[in-house]
Amino acid sequence: MKAAVYHRFGGPEVLDVVDVPEPKMFADQIRIRIKAAALNPADLSFQAGAVDVLVDSWFPVIPGWDVAGIVAEAGVATTGFKPGDEVIGFVRGAIQRYGTYAEQIIAEPRQLVRKPANLDWSQAAGLPLVGLTAYRAVVHALDVRAGETVLVHGAAGGVGHLAVQIAAARGASVIGTASESNHDYLRSLGVAPVAYGDGLADRIRALAPGGLDAVLDTAGRGALVITQRIGTADVRAASVANSNEHPGTIQVFAGLDQADLQALVELAEAGKLSVRVARSFPLDQAADAQRLLAEGHSGGKIVLTVD
Repeated sequence: MKAAVYHRFGGPEVLDVVDVPEPKMFADQIRIRIKAAALNPADLSFQAGAVDVLVDSWFPVIPGWDVAGIVAEAGVATTGFKPGDEVIGFVRGAIQRYGTYAEQIIAEPRQLVRKPANLDWSQAAGLPLVGLTAYRAVVHALDVRAGETVLVHGAAGGVGHLAVQIAAARGASVIGTASESNHDYLRSLGVAPVAYGDGLADRIRALAPGGLDAVLDTAGRGALVITQRIGTADVRAASVANSNEHPGTIQVFAGLDQADLQALVELAEAGKLSVRVARSFPLDQAADAQRLLAEGHSGGKIVLTVD
């Protein structure tokens, strides 16, 4: 099969598309024929060797965790899936070896759910990691409820654009910080946009005169300090950006939870959750896709498609 691999740590320049043996499959696993795989910033970090002290890498490594595809083979000891099923998944192993930048991947049933019927392959592939992170932040960490006012920093980003939709689906009023080029997009999601820059705290205060109930930071760079300036001392705060400037901030990390992933599918199929895709690349242009990812501010998910 074809796959994008790296034989040593580095940037996009170490990524090559080559023929590799098909991965072997246990009786309790599932073989997925990949239709699309989304890129995430973590791909670049792992590929650069930034977490080598924590995670073993067996070269050559195929990067990627997010996948959308079709079940090609279900092991005799599996239940819940059969050949031909359209699925999405967050397929991350304890060792970096087989990822989703490939024509096939082996997954465990717990890592998969059915693909949202109303999302195309690229949109579906972009949902798992950022969706699970956003859902964990909004639902579990912040416990956002109907009637509350929520502020999301980095509201148009990968995690942010899903977090604002999840919060709105739970009945909250949502304010989102973003560059002005993304304000119309945020309005289309029912979010009140706020531009970065001087006077940000005053602009947020004007939109939330009664104060904030919860704030989620997906941007970092001191964003939570703004919340303190607004004077909402008892606001619930969470961050996915390694920031803890606000007292009691809950740090949120991506994690696999099949029930949460299924909840995201249901939100998507109910028309309450959409995935913004900036650009799709064919598998053989995986290095170019990573270069665009490394630039940042792509305006949506970057996806590899597999014919």
